[in-house]
Amino acid sequence: MRVLPQLFEANRAWARAHEAEDPDFFRRLSEGQAPGYLWIGCADSRVPANQIVGLAPGELFVHRNVANLVPEADDNGMSVLQYAVDALQVGHVIVCGHYGCGGVRAALDESGTGHLERWLAGLRKIRDANSAELEALEDDGARWARLCELNVEAQVDSIRRSDVVREAWERGQSLAVHGWIYGLEDGLLHDLDVTVTGAS
Repeated sequence: MRVLPQLFEANRAWARAHEAEDPDFFRRLSEGQAPGYLWIGCADSRVPANQIVGLAPGELFVHRNVANLVPEADDNGMSVLQYAVDALQVGHVIVCGHYGCGGVRAALDESGTGHLERWLAGLRKIRDANSAELEALEDDGARWARLCELNVEAQVDSIRRSDVVREAWERGQSLAVHGWIYGLEDGLLHDLDVTVTGAS
């Protein structure tokens, strides 16, 4: 007996719909990818990267994890970044956080345990480094939202300082790193105005 038959049925329907609309769709996808963007986002199931920016499969290279973190010590994230920049030659790296992020909440409350606690250690450092600003805000919800934004800004800075991105800029590769945040309440993206396009 097949487990989760509803997902297989949904997959068949999705594939049939794409083939009906474009008979060469899967053939083209199977021949390779040339996305213009790397999306680094949260693993939250409510933030579907391709859908919220209206891009089709093959147009957006995606890496997701809890709280959209990009620590330089994370070989997984750095491998994705290196492949996107060096092999795929993406022109844009987008770090996209979201308001209401559970990982950010856990870092704010110190409620993570086990693997999650270790993963969020860098985010707690961001919280501590910005404690005066956060404590000055009027309520817990505002602190949560602001830490979501500060986290994105810190990840943009981490990517900007990475050897992958610095070397790309040194060889003259056109590459921009952006920081965005997504609103679960309205489905809209917001640019945090922290884009960097070269070493500074």
